[in-house]
Amino acid sequence: MRRRSVTAVLAVTAALALTACNANATPTGSASSGTARKGGTLTILTSSSSVNLDPAKSQNLAITTLGLIFRRLTTWDIKPGQEGKVVGDLAQDAGTPSDGGKTWTYKLKPNLKYADGTPITAEDVKYGVERSFAPELSGGLGYHKTLLVGGADYKGPYQGKTLDSIEVPDAQTIVFKLSKPFGDWPWIVSMPAFTPVPKAKDDVAKYGQNPVASGPYQVESYQQGTALKLKRNTNWDAATDPVRTGGPDNITFQLGQESTVVAQRLIADSGDDRDAFGASFVPPAQLAQIQANASAKQRLVTSDPGALAYLAINTTRPGLTDVKVRQAINYAVDKKAFLVAAGGTLGGDYASTLITPGIAGRAQYDLYPTPDPSGDVAKAKTLLADAGHATGLKLSFAVENDPQSLAKAQAIQQGLARAGIEVTLKPLDSDSWFDFVTNDKGDYDLTLTSWQPDYPSANANIQPLFASSEIGGGGFNLSRYSNADVDAQIEQARAEIDATAAQKQWQQIDQRILTDAPIVPLIYTRNSFLHGSGVTDFFVAAFPAYPNYLQVSLR
Repeated sequence: MRRRSVTAVLAVTAALALTACNANATPTGSASSGTARKGGTLTILTSSSSVNLDPAKSQNLAITTLGLIFRRLTTWDIKPGQEGKVVGDLAQDAGTPSDGGKTWTYKLKPNLKYADGTPITAEDVKYGVERSFAPELSGGLGYHKTLLVGGADYKGPYQGKTLDSIEVPDAQTIVFKLSKPFGDWPWIVSMPAFTPVPKAKDDVAKYGQNPVASGPYQVESYQQGTALKLKRNTNWDAATDPVRTGGPDNITFQLGQESTVVAQRLIADSGDDRDAFGASFVPPAQLAQIQANASAKQRLVTSDPGALAYLAINTTRPGLTDVKVRQAINYAVDKKAFLVAAGGTLGGDYASTLITPGIAGRAQYDLYPTPDPSGDVAKAKTLLADAGHATGLKLSFAVENDPQSLAKAQAIQQGLARAGIEVTLKPLDSDSWFDFVTNDKGDYDLTLTSWQPDYPSANANIQPLFASSEIGGGGFNLSRYSNADVDAQIEQARAEIDATAAQKQWQQIDQRILTDAPIVPLIYTRNSFLHGSGVTDFFVAAFPAYPNYLQVSLR
């Protein structure tokens, strides 16, 4: 969940702002089913102290907090046991491409209304997108900013200018003109910036305090650090909405809740907590406690393997420019010890690919098979000797200075030591680590992170991590991997509007990159969440590895 460029996301601590990157994820459980009813108050307990309700500034996943309040042009159809797909939300479908994928046209569904009863128009969607370009509203997901014609120079609508590459021929139609073909555009318009915003109601400084709702809920009150309370939007029409069930009458987010305390409250399952769930991952200590509690164990939902935890190898550093050395590191790493440090089977499953489980078109393979997950030290030593590094290879390891990250780094350090690679850990606080590994210098040999894409496409798995354009300057190509042929393949796959054809291209790119061994895939991480006994329709699908807030109801 680490990203500070316009093409991905910042770190977050709770599902209120769930996004990609550095996602310390835990396994997808089946739906927690029961007889659902309309009504009641659902409580969501989160460690986050604030909620950014301005869609232009948000990096929220389509299925979490803001998805309860806002609709976008498209959204995610997420179900257990199925790959996620993009469907029309405000729009009638996922969009119609033309001009080889450089133009995308959307027709709005008829009779859509805001919470105040006024019509939702295509012009409102255009304005919502335009305001996301304003410097005053920075911080949101910005894939569209580099794709729309003129987006690189546009500074938003507050100086009286519009973005000509977004056309509104009538109240129900919106057309986007892209600078190049982009097959994943239907996913892009599911992001918060594609929320309709009525221009007459906009206040750049205050809009996020009480925004105009288009989803099943609207803001009743918001007190930062304490609570966000939502009430039903009576003008939301369930018949037009393919993904939201609008079960509870009211939803309360209790903010600033310490995760261990949340887990203890939900284990106890008393009072209002019976109608609550935790937005944050269950801490390891409470996971062990839950296993011994029959009631709580039934209410624990664990995701399938999801976000990719990996060791990035700085391909520009002395010694590491040799592919044989990087391949040796792939064989020498002790994935078994790493998984133990990550929490065992509740922490994840062994990884070997870049494209993560739950992403359509993913192919399973392993270019660096070992007799068991602890590695193949003999093969690593042979490769190191071939590269002239039989002894004396010393590497620096930038790692976040928290107990779990250090334990994981030490597992890698000890594994590499078996092959004669001496690793020195360089602990940094979270912000310092991010700045250190994403700046232009790249003064490290190894670093540890994880990545969950912003939307379920192999494009979002690969391009942000391995395109040479993402090296330095806040980009997340932490291996500093640069391959002109791979760059060209990435651009070709991004331009492909036939999903099946694109998936085959991404599979080839996945294996092509790992042949160069710029990273070591370690595990696909898992997340565990706990809910009260009054909560039903609570599930975590294959992607993303977080609860689908939009379908949770009460018994």
